[in-house]
Amino acid sequence: MAMGHGESNIEALLEIQNLHAGIGDTQILKGINLSIAPGEIHAIMGRNGSGKTTAANIIMGHPDFEVEEGDVLLSGENLLELEPWERAREGVFLSFQYPQAVPGLQVGNFLRKSVASIRGEEAAKGADFRGELNAAMDTLDIPRNFLSRYVNDGFSGGEKKRFEILQLLLLKPKLAILDETDSGLDIDGIKTVAAGINAAVRGTDSAALIITHYSRILEHVQPDKIHVLIGGQIVATGGPELAMQLEERGYEWLDSKAEAEGIA
Repeated sequence: MAMGHGESNIEALLEIQNLHAGIGDTQILKGINLSIAPGEIHAIMGRNGSGKTTAANIIMGHPDFEVEEGDVLLSGENLLELEPWERAREGVFLSFQYPQAVPGLQVGNFLRKSVASIRGEEAAKGADFRGELNAAMDTLDIPRNFLSRYVNDGFSGGEKKRFEILQLLLLKPKLAILDETDSGLDIDGIKTVAAGINAAVRGTDSAALIITHYSRILEHVQPDKIHVLIGGQIVATGGPELAMQLEERGYEWLDSKAEAEGIA
């Protein structure tokens, strides 16, 4: 049963309560309820325009989107009261679908400064940092010369996605939001990125929310729950088997349910 507005599930790391939001005069999310516990990986699936990326942007604090009603709580704290940079400091990480290039800024320097900013100066120094960096690069099959390249400058699609997950492994956020991280990846790339996501979350106090169109990455991540978004509302929630149903049947079989509930 969904909790009332303003109530907090103290066991949840992320709690989205009755979230209504949109952009301009267009309402996109129409009452989302979602709870993710520490150590869990959840996925949101849906067609283009269903509201998946809007949900990610709302959690991170994109200024173009307006929340009409509801709360987004991280460890009981309402993220909607914080600026985007404050949310990052609190432990929210967003992996972009289309990461921007930063010519002139070397990957190694960027990673060190990012870790210092989020985890503190000591975490970005010495042998411990180098050990974490080397281990994360090995997990993602990233060569050492990658560190001297400029951030996303001339990167292939697969390199951009690996770099996003490399940041995830080093920053150790409370909550990782992964928006279409699997788009444009081949099978080997999907397996590698999935291994990084599992390494960042499983057995930890962190959590992840994967936003995707496709089931392939979920075969390797095996999320605890999958939520299907249609017409700005969650119309179905299940385990990994739900992704297999969507792969086989598409979304049409859920359309009638959405229509019956007055969603679509």
